[in-house]
Amino acid sequence: MTEAVLRTENLTKRFGGLTAVDNLSLNLPGRRLHAIIGPNGAGKTTFFNLVSGLLAADSGRVFFQGRDITGLKPHEVSRLGIKRTMQIKSVFPQLSVAENLWVTRHATKRVLHPFRAASSDLETRERVEHTLEQIGLTALAQRPAGTLSYGDVALLEIGMAVISEPRLLLLDEPTCGMSPAETERAVAKIKQLARTIDIVIIEHDMSVVFEIADDITVMAQGGILASGNPDEISGDERVREAYLGRPEDEDYVEEAIHA
Repeated sequence: MTEAVLRTENLTKRFGGLTAVDNLSLNLPGRRLHAIIGPNGAGKTTFFNLVSGLLAADSGRVFFQGRDITGLKPHEVSRLGIKRTMQIKSVFPQLSVAENLWVTRHATKRVLHPFRAASSDLETRERVEHTLEQIGLTALAQRPAGTLSYGDVALLEIGMAVISEPRLLLLDEPTCGMSPAETERAVAKIKQLARTIDIVIIEHDMSVVFEIADDITVMAQGGILASGNPDEISGDERVREAYLGRPEDEDYVEEAIHA
């Protein structure tokens, strides 16, 4: 069996009387694209925040490629090779697409050269060009990021995560707010990236989940309701009852599964 890229043991986070993540134990093997789904308030984003160091767990452990990273700060987690995107997109709107990538690449280096022209740094320029091609934004390289469509901003943010060559990429609602055409394009890029980077994705769009995921974990009330491949999840009555709930939602998922 492939070694786990990400593993948690009894991970728990409380906010006052609310248990957002409840004794969560996950074992996610590498070389597979994992999706985490569940209703609002299930604890999905809190889980990402615990893994990435934005929140400290009340109890439990987090392991990345066999290394205990529990309690590390976000910049320490990032340097180990875990990158993530947020639900709320964050780019430098006044800078061009290429400049956003260039600045992000240099931010990962130990020594910065604030007065060196971007064009003079061959390694960074080559990496920027490669990333632009990866995310499909080469034609928009000189466009100010603030003028991009929502879908292109989302792709740029993914590019800003992958330009530092992460070992694990956490994508939080990457297709949220996209048009169908933008979603289709983003899905194609994520599937392409998953060939070389381990990816865990939080996603509400069920058609995206069933198209893109090798494995799915369903969260509810901070814990794991079900886990398995898409066929197993689609046939799980607990998922239909607890996650879907309404008949019209079940019809929507049936359409997504067979699309």
